[in-house]
Amino acid sequence: MRFAVVSQLISVALAARPYINEPDTGLETYLRSTNYTDGERPLLKDMRGIPDFEFAARQVMTDQQYAFYRTAAAGEWAYRHNLEVWKNVRVRPHQLVGVSGLNKTMGVTILGHNFSAPFFISPATRAAYGDPERAELNFVDASANENILYVAAMYASKTIEEIAAQKHNNTPNGPQVVFQQLYSNANLSVTWDIIKRAEAANAKALVWTIDAPSDSTRHRAARYDTANANGVTSDLTWDLYDQMKARTKLPIILKGVATVEDALKAVEKGVEGIWLSNHGARQVDYSPSPLEVAYEIRRNAPEVFEKTEVLADSGVRYGSDIVKLLALGVKAVGMGRPFMFSNIYGVEGPTKLIQLMKNELLHDAAQIGIADLHNIPSKVLNTRALERDVYLMDN
Repeated sequence: MRFAVVSQLISVALAARPYINEPDTGLETYLRSTNYTDGERPLLKDMRGIPDFEFAARQVMTDQQYAFYRTAAAGEWAYRHNLEVWKNVRVRPHQLVGVSGLNKTMGVTILGHNFSAPFFISPATRAAYGDPERAELNFVDASANENILYVAAMYASKTIEEIAAQKHNNTPNGPQVVFQQLYSNANLSVTWDIIKRAEAANAKALVWTIDAPSDSTRHRAARYDTANANGVTSDLTWDLYDQMKARTKLPIILKGVATVEDALKAVEKGVEGIWLSNHGARQVDYSPSPLEVAYEIRRNAPEVFEKTEVLADSGVRYGSDIVKLLALGVKAVGMGRPFMFSNIYGVEGPTKLIQLMKNELLHDAAQIGIADLHNIPSKVLNTRALERDVYLMDN
């Protein structure tokens, strides 16, 4: 009887726990002490963390625009899980390590191209909702100025050609490198055309989104009759991948890998890179987070990280999130929604976001006792809580 009462109390407490869309960074409390008026865009200087940009965007976007960025699949459990799963991997800080040279290890090479940090701008569509005039051109400029990778979305507000024309010729590593994302349309002539245009625009890699074999259930977006960008898709198969490889010499990264089996198949096929992602939880509810997928691969087939380049995105908001993925073997980490929200400030928004994340990454890694971001020892992570939820092939 006593156990039943305790169980009831626990259930009530969990049921009463509200979901907070943005963690409390003190922003709203601070703004009340200033001349700020609800519905205004806060000053850029008051953005102190990545979640602040979403609060700022909600003040100035229409409900429809915000819903398009914020929407997730069905009951949005996977969306909330993407943001909360990080607590299942605790850090184990080691002291007296000596981290004075940590900043020199922040650079990363992706498919042979050098960048200043192991994170990048993921493809996300309709950047014009944030900045109607410049849209994705802000991401081109910010990524060039901060020397990180930008992966342009197929359904961007700006065309492939407009994005290409905006690229910078004099980044620290030479001409700016941009990758091009693509969906495969039911009419494959559209896919072949996108590949040709990407090649002509001097894209350095193709990112094929493979986790969109059909339309998805998005109640929040449907309320505003906001259609999915990729409403028409083709039959996604390995045969189609082979057809793509026969039509281009560009490396193809498979975006949307969610199981160790698919990762191993990609290695078998000689895929240049895989991208662990659940599409920001926009495709199907209860899909695994990239943290869980990375751990599943690390636990069951660690050789994958040696045989192909592994990227990841979905739910990343803090420097410590990036550290955890890097420690599992991921090479670089993407963010989508945060950059879209930051775009309400023009190019200064995504630029500040990059700078904030660079600082967070270095500070968090130093506090954990990491001396080299390229060689993070597994002992800095406690994955016991995560292991309970991850499929193990040997079971």
